[in-house]
Parts: sequence; structure tokens; C-alpha cells
Amino acid sequence: MIRYNTLVVLTGASVLGASAGLVGTFAVLRRRALTGDALSHAALPGICLAYLVSGGEKRLPVLLLGALCSGVAGLLVMAALRRYTRIKEDASLGVVLSVFFGAGLVLVSTIQHSDRFGGGQAGLGSYIFGETSGMIAEDVQLIAGCALACLLVVLFFYKEFKLIAFDGGFARVQGWPAARLDLLLMTLLAVTVIIGLPAVGAVLMAALIILPAATARLWTNRLAVMLALAALIGAATGLIGTVISAEYEKMPAGPIIILVGLAFFLASLFLAPRHGLLAQALQRRRFNRELEQRHFLRILFDLTEPSLPAVAPLIAEEVAARRAWPAGRVAQLLDEAKDAGYLEQTADGRHQLTRAGLERAAEVARGQRLWALFLTENADVASSMVNLAEESIDGVVPAEQVAALEEKLRRQGRYPASGVA
Repeated sequence: MIRYNTLVVLTGASVLGASAGLVGTFAVLRRRALTGDALSHAALPGICLAYLVSGGEKRLPVLLLGALCSGVAGLLVMAALRRYTRIKEDASLGVVLSVFFGAGLVLVSTIQHSDRFGGGQAGLGSYIFGETSGMIAEDVQLIAGCALACLLVVLFFYKEFKLIAFDGGFARVQGWPAARLDLLLMTLLAVTVIIGLPAVGAVLMAALIILPAATARLWTNRLAVMLALAALIGAATGLIGTVISAEYEKMPAGPIIILVGLAFFLASLFLAPRHGLLAQALQRRRFNRELEQRHFLRILFDLTEPSLPAVAPLIAEEVAARRAWPAGRVAQLLDEAKDAGYLEQTADGRHQLTRAGLERAAEVARGQRLWALFLTENADVASSMVNLAEESIDGVVPAEQVAALEEKLRRQGRYPASGVA
């Protein structure tokens, strides 16, 4: 039976992970993922200052409010550096992250060595790496309330967030308040980062923001599905990481949660059906095979074309010589063409295109010759239009231009004709 304290921690970690995945999706799409890292590091001095102002009382709402103020101050400094200096965004992020975090470490050390504020009993060091096991019911209620508020804001502004996530420039041109919407997104990100500091810590909170969203991105191209997946993956990450940490002593929950998120990401990186490495490798292999088969059929047509309308037998060595293929690979391609009904074996052991094979080979040769002629005559625009995955130029080039290219091939005597009535 699950103990009450364990149930509280599991609930808090799951809700935090779901909220991080939801808000992190927009941060990843807006290319602001590392802003969460800067926020979490910039929040540390605010926690320490709030602790000092409150007279050494470790009240979570007060500490998180201080963290939020410090994090927002870090964002404002980043914005000022970008706007009023020649420092670029990545450099300003690095400056804020390192300086604010350094100041926070100094304050933590000062408080821990001060008898006035409880010395080493202050416990502020837990905000650096997190202490998930220290959650209480009030902490979970705070996390759940903030997560619910973030969800409601995302649902209410879904269309607007979608627009600025994919095309902020278009949103500004159309008169949308893109800057305000972006500020609202950054506010949601700041809130999510701040409520996650007690559980995951300043060092690792950025990973909890990024990993679920990056994992979900590998599985879908639709924003609504990505949001749902990121929230689900984030919740599962928090839940599983906390369970593992509870099962094994001396294994801190924060780092374990991040490692679980990494495991989800790596599994998706290899197994995702469209964007995974395995799927892409299979797709490349399939494309290379199709391209090789098209080259093979074109060569068969080139060798047969001089004898048309009669269909001359083909010699495997002649086919191999055209592409420097190994004899074994030519034999495989010949067998595949026979299985497809494109080739038949003659009485003397040679091969001959069937009627279906001759029509198919002529079709492939037509596409190749039209592409070659188009590339020759339109080198200036070819790079933006050529797609090797397309066998034919039809559908890529306007029909009038295709007809003109076909007419030119006919005048040159190079238009492929199967000779089949």
C-alpha cells in the first residue's frame, strides 16, 4: 500500500512534469528553451533574499515569490542587454545565467555559515539540486494551482500562441500583439520554472522543461497532439523518476527524474515513426533502393531502345558496365525485375523486357530525360525545384513547360517510346 507521503510526492512530481511539458512545448517551438535555464539559475538569489527578508523563516510561498522576482529581473536584464548593447541573445543568456547563479551561490554559502539565520539548517541548498521527497500537501496544492492556471491560459490563448510559435513575424505584420503574447508565454515559463525549483532544483529544471517537449516533437507535427504528448510524457517522467528514487535509498529524485526524461527522449529518438533515427534510416534505404531500381530500368531501356520496335535480349555484363555494379547486385536486380513481371528469360539464358517492363522502363527514361533537359536549361531555378524523390517532372514543373520539353526531346529524337501499340 502506498504511504500518504509517497502519494503526495508522486502527485506533485507528476503534476509538475505535466505542466513543464505543456509550457515547455511553446518554449521549444519558440526557440526559447534555454530561457528556462536562465530563469532557474537567476531565481536562486531571489530565494536567498526572500529568506533573509522574512527573518530566516523558510516559507515556500515567500521563497517562490522571491525566486519569481529574481527570475523576472534576469529576463529584464537579458532584454536590456539585447536591446541597448551589441551583445547577442546567446551571450546575454550566458551572462545572466552565470552572474545570477554565482550571486545565488554566494548568498547560500553566506546564509549557511551564519549563526543568525540557522547556519547549515537553513536548507536553501536543496533549491540547487532539488529535494522532491521534501514535498508536503501544501506544496502540491501550490504546484497544482499554478499548473491549472497555466493550462487555462494555454487553452484560452491557444490560437494566438500557435501563431506566434510558428510565425511571429507574420503575427506582427497582421497586427497581433506578438510582443505581449510572447511576454505572457515567458510568464508561464517563469511560473513553471519557479514552482519546480523545490522539487528538481535550479540546475536541472531546464531539462524538465525541454525533454518532454523535445520528445513529443519527435512523434508528431501537430501542435495539439504535441501539447498532449508533452504533458503526458512530463507526468510519466515525474511519476517514474519519483518511484525509482523511493525504491532505492540515497538516489535523489531530481536527477533521477531527468534521467527518466532522457530515457524517454532516447527511445523516441530511435523509435519515433516519422522523425526517429530508425524510421529515417529505413526511409533512406527505401529511397535508395527505389532510385537504384529506376536507374536499372532506365539502363534496360537505353540498351533496348536501338532495336525497337523489336525487343533485343539483354546481357548482364552490359548492364553492369553502365553503372559499375557488382555482378551479384546486377543478378539481384534482374531477379527483382523478373518477380515484378518486367523481365523474362530467353531460351539462351539471357533476359528480355516484357511488354509491361518496356512500358515501365520507357516511363522511367522519360522522367530522367525531362529532368536532365530541365536542369540544363533552367540551372538558375533548378535548385529550388528539383526533388530526386520525384520520378517524373510532372506536378513539379508547369504543364506548359513540360509540354515544351517533351517537344524538344521529340525534335532531338530522344523522346522515349516503348514501341508497344
